[in-house]
Amino acid sequence: MSDVLELAHDLIRRRSVTPDDAGCLPLIGGRLAHAGFSVEHLRYGEVDNLWATHGTGSPTLVFIGHTDVVPSGPEAAWQSPPFEPAVRDGRLYGRGAADMKGSVAAMLVALEQFVAAHPDHRGRVGLLLTSDEEGPTNLDGVRRVVELFRARGERIDWCVVGEPSAKERLGDLIRVGRRGSLSGTLVVRGIQGHVAYPEKALNPIHAFAPALAELATERWDEGNDDFPPTSFQVSNLNAGTGANNVIPGGLFASINFRYCTASRAEDLRARTEAILQRHGLAYVLDWNLNGMPFLTPPGGILRETVVSVCRDLCGLDPEQSTGGGTSDGRFIAPLGAEVVEVGPVNATIHKVDECVSLDELERLPQLYRAICERLLAVA
Repeated sequence: MSDVLELAHDLIRRRSVTPDDAGCLPLIGGRLAHAGFSVEHLRYGEVDNLWATHGTGSPTLVFIGHTDVVPSGPEAAWQSPPFEPAVRDGRLYGRGAADMKGSVAAMLVALEQFVAAHPDHRGRVGLLLTSDEEGPTNLDGVRRVVELFRARGERIDWCVVGEPSAKERLGDLIRVGRRGSLSGTLVVRGIQGHVAYPEKALNPIHAFAPALAELATERWDEGNDDFPPTSFQVSNLNAGTGANNVIPGGLFASINFRYCTASRAEDLRARTEAILQRHGLAYVLDWNLNGMPFLTPPGGILRETVVSVCRDLCGLDPEQSTGGGTSDGRFIAPLGAEVVEVGPVNATIHKVDECVSLDELERLPQLYRAICERLLAVA
C-alpha cells in the first residue's frame, strides 16, 4: 500500500465529524515535525487547528484543508461502513475520502517529499488544517487562525485549497475565486388570531408574500466576466401554530445571497430592507456575512502555475471557475493572497458511498509537489 493510500485509510478510520478532530491533527503534526516543520496546535473552543511551516522569509506558499467531515447518514445505506475504508473497483470508499481526507493525505505526503528533496528551498511552505470547515459557523477554524495571522503580521502570498474541485477527471477544473455569501434571519411580526375573524388579526404570511415576490424577482446585478449574477434564495420558511384555525403571530425566514464582485454586501442589505419597508412590514432582520467574494485574476503567478501543472501532469487544460459554494479560501484571500482550489472529483462528496479514484489519489501528491517545486524550488 502506498504512503498516501495508507494515510488516507488512517484518516478515514477516525470519526472526525465536525468539530471533533478525532486525533487526525496530532497524527499529521507528528509527521510534519519529524520532517522538520515548525508545528503549532491552535485550539479555539471545541475546534482544533494546525499550522505548520518549513523555511523562512518570503514568498510563502500555504496549503489549506480540513479534517472534519459531515455525518454519514444512515450507515445501513452504505455498501461498507462509512468510517472503515474500503477499496472496490479502483476506488477508495469512506466518509471524507473525497472531502477531503484524500487531499489532506496527499498534501502531507507532497510536503514531506518536497522538503526532503529541497531542504534549502526559498521562502516558506506551510500547511493549515482545521476541524471546523463543515460546521454551520466556522467561527473557530481558519477564520479564527487568520485573526492570529493578522496580529502577528503573517504574510501569505499563495494559497492552494485542496477541496474537491474536479468534475470528471483530476485537473479538469480549478477554482480561481468564489462568490460571497450573505445570510439573513428574518422575523416578520403579525397578530395571532382566529381564522374566522381576520379583521382582528394580522397574517404575517399574507403580509410577507408580496415582498417575497419582489425579492425573488429582483435583478440584483448583471454579474461580470468572472462571476454570474448575484443570486437570492429563501432556504427556510416557517409560520403557524400547527392548528388550521389559527392565524400565526409571526413568520421566520432564512435568506441567502450568493453574490459576485459586482455587488457589495452593504448594498444588498440596504436594498433588501428597503423592499421590506416599502411593503410596510414589521420585521427584525439579523445579517451574517459568511464570506466576501474573491478572485485570483488571470496572469496571477499561482493561477498560471496550477494551470501549467494540470496541463503537464493531467494532460488537461483546466476550466478556471468561480462557481460552487464557499471554502476556507475566503478567509485567506483578504490577507492579500492569491487563492486557487484544486483537488479530486467532487461527484460523491457528502453522499452515501463517498469515494475517490485510487489513480487520482496516487497522482495528487505529485500535483501538489509540482506546485511547490515550480514556486519555491531553488534553481
